[in-house]
Amino acid sequence: MSAFKSDFLRTMSERGFIHQTSDDAGLDRLFATETVTAYIGFDATARSLHAGSLIQIMMLHWLQQTGHRPIALMGGGTSMIGDPSFKDEARKLLTPADIEDNLAGIRRNFAPYLNFGEGPGDAMMVNNADWLMEINYVNFLRDVGRHFSVNRMLAFDSVKMRLDREQSLSFLEFNYMILQAYDFVELYKRFGCRLQMGGSDQWGNIVNGIDLGRRMENASLFALTTPLLTTSSGAKMGKTASGAVWLDPEMLSVYDFWQYWRNTEDADVGRFLKLYTTLPMDEIARLEALGGSEINDAKKILATEITALLHGRAAAEQASETARKTFEEGVTADTLPTVEIGRDTLEAGIGILSLFVTAGLAASNGEARRHIQGGAMRLNDQPVADERRMVTPADLTADGVVKLSLGKKKHILVRPV
Repeated sequence: MSAFKSDFLRTMSERGFIHQTSDDAGLDRLFATETVTAYIGFDATARSLHAGSLIQIMMLHWLQQTGHRPIALMGGGTSMIGDPSFKDEARKLLTPADIEDNLAGIRRNFAPYLNFGEGPGDAMMVNNADWLMEINYVNFLRDVGRHFSVNRMLAFDSVKMRLDREQSLSFLEFNYMILQAYDFVELYKRFGCRLQMGGSDQWGNIVNGIDLGRRMENASLFALTTPLLTTSSGAKMGKTASGAVWLDPEMLSVYDFWQYWRNTEDADVGRFLKLYTTLPMDEIARLEALGGSEINDAKKILATEITALLHGRAAAEQASETARKTFEEGVTADTLPTVEIGRDTLEAGIGILSLFVTAGLAASNGEARRHIQGGAMRLNDQPVADERRMVTPADLTADGVVKLSLGKKKHILVRPV
């Protein structure tokens, strides 16, 4: 459908969120006439979500902003199994304690984007462990399992891919799609939830839930999926060579988060402004039209706006100013990410390879050595050529730190304590 009438779907469409819906006209009519409750599920596979989840979080944000009720479904139950969709092998099984720790961290990721409360338009955070951990297995097979065709389940791309590659798919994982479908039914029964949203890789699982809701509750449910995003060069969103772009500032500094978006490829700037910021569309059109060196101004605005949504305006502007001082003025900014080492260690002398590993700029001495051989490592803005070099108090700057750099855009301050 080219022209949606409802505010939510119109926003989703013009900003590039929609890959597929189960019923364009029916869903648009629902949003135009009712306050809709919709959900997205998030499994607790780590202590924080990363930037790859931001497109889903922003969908919930716009859902609330257009007058509807979002549910962030925490997968306390499904995380006991792990989603096998399009994975080459089974996920590592997490302990209940691991899952609880991860859920506590993930809950914090949502606070900047959603207003939670008890009102009709307030967001809800629900844990599917509330019903999945209470299931009686035999009753579940009789009441739910009988509605699933194994032949149809085997035909889903997420399953077929594993089988075609002759990779093992355990019975445990095979049950995941049944549990996810059942989540949709439970949320419909408990909260009147009519829509499940997610990435396009979840299409089969969501359609299963629609079908199960129709069979068990005679419910009319809907699906909406987003494109699976990569950068223009094909890189996966939310991942870098050095690891995940976490939303938790304790796992990734605000500065590094800002830098990730500042390094957006030119061709992605307009698309990311639409998906990850709340800037008006006319302003985005202006920024998207910038060319030449001016595109860097658009990238700085992109990075600052995304960072401000998550970490607050003051922290975003501080990260922007840190970058300006570091790259434009060539000075060491005291707000760069900092790691501490023992003063005794520095006084005794620490090898340059070990120091880069300690600072998190390399995963191993071998990797640090390769970076040095490639001319990518700097100490106090000077190239490092000798991989046997020792770093001592003589290398401290006037600010009492050692500045380490990998390439032009990753900088760490090492402070003796």
